[in-house]
Amino acid sequence: MPITCKRRDEESDEEHTFTSFVYKARWFVLAQTDGQELDPITIPEWDAERAMKALSIERVPFDHTDGNVQGFSRGRRIAINLLAQLPFKTLFHELAHSILHSHEGDFADDETTPRSLREVEAESVALLCCESLGLEGADYARGYIQHWLSRGSGSNAEAIPEKSAQKIFRAADQIIRAGRLELAPATA
Repeated sequence: MPITCKRRDEESDEEHTFTSFVYKARWFVLAQTDGQELDPITIPEWDAERAMKALSIERVPFDHTDGNVQGFSRGRRIAINLLAQLPFKTLFHELAHSILHSHEGDFADDETTPRSLREVEAESVALLCCESLGLEGADYARGYIQHWLSRGSGSNAEAIPEKSAQKIFRAADQIIRAGRLELAPATA
């Protein structure tokens, strides 16, 4: 559960506010509450439902009880936390996992791909999609990518392998194209 805390800087004697997360036994998810349904945010030139249909990916209800989880992907099924901080970035991330890392996906890896590289690939797709559509979240995506790159192993853990870069660009292109609205031809 997120909690807001205050801390006094010893040098400047200024008070700073920060958010921390604590475990609460009686924490619940939004789906377990009553109230009016939230309307989804729409992007005029890109439609999430169209993209998921074209990619044969199903959205399922978010049922994870960890309040810190923004979304998850299980094969060709994804769920996005209705309280996700950046729902479109999270959507793109989970779509990427579904496309890149499920055994049914077009660019599927085998079990030897380390988790750190899978996270870098998925978040890189989210970064490209957010930037392409002018959505916020790119700064957070960059930090997430840097975090997982630093956890990688090998001689050059701070570089994305060329094979991964090619997969990232193909998956981002596939997601963007799948959700683009078809424009009517111009009449003369």
